[in-house]
Amino acid sequence: MKVRLFEIFTSVEGEGILYGTKTLFVRLAGCPFTCFYCDTKESLPLDSGTEYSIDEATKLIDSNLQNQTYKVNFTGGDPLIQHQAVAELAKHIQMKKIPTYLESSCFDIDRFNHVLPFIDIVKIEFKTKDSDFVDSEHYDKLISHTMKCLESSVTSKKTTFIKIVVSSKTQPTEFKKLVEDIFKIISKDNIHGFVIQPTYGISEPPLDLLLNLYDIVFPFYVDVKVVPQLHKFIGAP
Repeated sequence: MKVRLFEIFTSVEGEGILYGTKTLFVRLAGCPFTCFYCDTKESLPLDSGTEYSIDEATKLIDSNLQNQTYKVNFTGGDPLIQHQAVAELAKHIQMKKIPTYLESSCFDIDRFNHVLPFIDIVKIEFKTKDSDFVDSEHYDKLISHTMKCLESSVTSKKTTFIKIVVSSKTQPTEFKKLVEDIFKIISKDNIHGFVIQPTYGISEPPLDLLLNLYDIVFPFYVDVKVVPQLHKFIGAP
């Protein structure tokens, strides 16, 4: 088995419920989607990065793993593009008693379930229609997979949280429908966080829109938080 890795580096986690933690990031190459706000476009091509055997990749991870690292974050691209390799790498990390963290749009339930046993913390990222994630014809199908992944993660009792990136293009009516659909399949007690993440440097949402979106989530989940990409403000990768 081979894996294409774009980069491996240690930094401060800048997103989600575990922001501020020292993290080893394993960025896998490849993503088929076209979110307009993507800040890692160079990692999207399937042939980007460098190809390694799984044994070579685990040794590379070990050589980059620093003391006091809180977790290992599998990111991309989208890690589910190389789900079999992610499962093997995450299994290796779990043997070291370090938490594994999956950062994905969760676009395929079968790939997700293959990886899930080896993941401790799951960030389920829901895309809004305005993100240019995919064309409107395929949007509903992919979101249905994300919903199934969310349900699978909470059923497996993983530490699960939701993230939705919003921009000045985000329509509150569509956002509300998405939130309502999410809480039709889970309850507030099933998840460990709900993060609204504003875009940075492109189509940034105004404060009144962020407060509106916050108010939409609050009746379902009172601990909802608006959290920007904090690593951008300290110049971290």
